[in-house]
Amino acid sequence: MRPTFRPLLLCLSLLSLPTLAATVSDLYQVRETVASQQPEERDAALQRAVETLVLRLTGKPEAAKGSALAELRKDPQQIISQYGYEGDHLVVDFDAVSTDRSLRQAGLPLWGVNRPAILAWWLNETVDGANVVGDGQAAAEPLREAAQHRGLPLRLPLADLSEQLVATKEALGAKDPGELRSASERYGADALLAVRASQADGKWQANWQLWLGDEREQGKAEGADQAALADAVLLAVSERLAPRFVVAPGASSTQTVEIIGADLSRYAELQRVLEPFGGQLQSVAADRLIYKVSASAEQLRTQLGLLQLHEVSAAELAAEAPAPLEPQASAEPQEPVDASQPPTQPQATPPAADAKPRGDVLYFRW
Repeated sequence: MRPTFRPLLLCLSLLSLPTLAATVSDLYQVRETVASQQPEERDAALQRAVETLVLRLTGKPEAAKGSALAELRKDPQQIISQYGYEGDHLVVDFDAVSTDRSLRQAGLPLWGVNRPAILAWWLNETVDGANVVGDGQAAAEPLREAAQHRGLPLRLPLADLSEQLVATKEALGAKDPGELRSASERYGADALLAVRASQADGKWQANWQLWLGDEREQGKAEGADQAALADAVLLAVSERLAPRFVVAPGASSTQTVEIIGADLSRYAELQRVLEPFGGQLQSVAADRLIYKVSASAEQLRTQLGLLQLHEVSAAELAAEAPAPLEPQASAEPQEPVDASQPPTQPQATPPAADAKPRGDVLYFRW
């Protein structure tokens, strides 16, 4: 069954992929501003690019400066596949395999390409009034560039009139997102970011809040201009999110995961989310998929939570299982028993497939 199941599921699921979670396709490409194309300026930009990438992948600001990556700082070319200039930017493409290997050898945790999609409600407050940054506005460009620079999949609302009325400074500053969360449902994001930005004393500053599920983070940031402020906010957001998703060397173990309630539209998304953990599909039974993965239980809970999967215990599943049927009396006539013969051992009934929940399996369902 397996040879035909995978291609069929993959083809059909591409028609209706879930909107939650996102793959950062340009995670290993870094753009750094340069003043010229002189060799010393290029070398400095390459060093900055390495630092930017290491921070993206580890969430640790100090990681690139540690002694474990000293050789990499001396010769960043060993993990670079190509670089070139685009206007006033040096665009550096890093090799994903050699980069990950170098960071693992240095004992650093890694955050893969599957990351929570963030919907940003960004309110700019000026002397002319307050305005929510919308997807098609020119003001959205600094936010997009900052998100790419920090390796975050960012979405912006349409910011039409109805949304402008909902996303007020009071709503963005409240501890409970309330109506803002309701207005966000149409965008199918994993995390909700609310930012109130304003200009004072010649610089921009912002208060921000981030909700991922029921958990809330908050902070302040500032920058010389709107682009610098956007980068500061998204850097802070990245540093808060990374500890929930990074995979530390040696922290993983082989896990068996059973997904309950799977269908064709969810299969490809499961494959994508479990791929960084070496997910291997073991068996399929009705709406249940069983995988072998190399990860910690906490990593799986965080990643599968992006797909709105909820963990259930073996005890819960056992309680939900239907009671076994009582054996029915046979209608066939019984052979008479010869009392002169020794009793015969009853024939063993072949065991049915083990459908009972097991304590060594992690169970998740939609």
